[in-house]
Amino acid sequence: MSGWHLGIIGGSGLYAIDGLEDARWVAVESPWGALSDQVLTGVLAGVKVAFLPRHGRGHAIPPHQLNVRANIDGLKRLGCTDILAVSAVGSLRQGMAPGDFAVASQFIDRTHGRPGTFFETGLVAHVPMADPTCPRLSGLAAAAARAAGATVHEGACYIAINGPQFSTRAESRLYQAWGADIIGMTAIPEARLAREAELPYALVGMITDYDCWHEGGDVDVAQIMAVMHGNAARARAMVTALCASLPAERPASPVDTVLDAALITAPGAIDSEMLSRNAAILARRLR
Repeated sequence: MSGWHLGIIGGSGLYAIDGLEDARWVAVESPWGALSDQVLTGVLAGVKVAFLPRHGRGHAIPPHQLNVRANIDGLKRLGCTDILAVSAVGSLRQGMAPGDFAVASQFIDRTHGRPGTFFETGLVAHVPMADPTCPRLSGLAAAAARAAGATVHEGACYIAINGPQFSTRAESRLYQAWGADIIGMTAIPEARLAREAELPYALVGMITDYDCWHEGGDVDVAQIMAVMHGNAARARAMVTALCASLPAERPASPVDTVLDAALITAPGAIDSEMLSRNAAILARRLR
């Protein structure tokens, strides 16, 4: 068994994992509330895996109502070392076509009203987010997606909108002008919270449409679902290829210890309730 424990957050189009040994659904309790669903745990290609359907089985939870803090905290409590997020996204670039995969390296946040940190009054931390994704895991995921037969674009800039509505045409063209390549509704605050939890994070976007900037017109859910179903098997194959490609032992990542230089509250001023709620996030420092 390797030192990796891969948390996989499956979005629209990825609702299951093939070939898991010792597969079982487990309920995880979090002080931040209920996770989106139980977590499917098991072993894939010798790697421990914990799979969480982001929107719940049956896709019942909309993006703006996800309890992302509970989701990330729950994966941390299960012992995950890294997180691969898989999401359906729209394309803002002609050369990134529906059916392609895009690996994100940057994010622009246009969400609002979503709890975006584990650190509140009584326990303050400021983690760096200049490079919000893990280059090691992102590169491995890109290679795995290619091995699964996907056309892959690396280094994409993902703009996160609040949803659940799609963009206006003016917004879509504005996001293009800002330099965004793909658009979605779920990566923020997911990426930020993963960083606070000291979990290296990679995001693979499965492109379903051209968004409404394109001459094709409005985004259509039926068309999105058709492309999504076409990509589902490829996404599952990517996960299998990724697990098979991971090094036998997991080298340390700078993200593993990011809180060492981020916590700012003086020990005597730390709120005990906040400390308790963050027991999983701070477990390494509380040993």
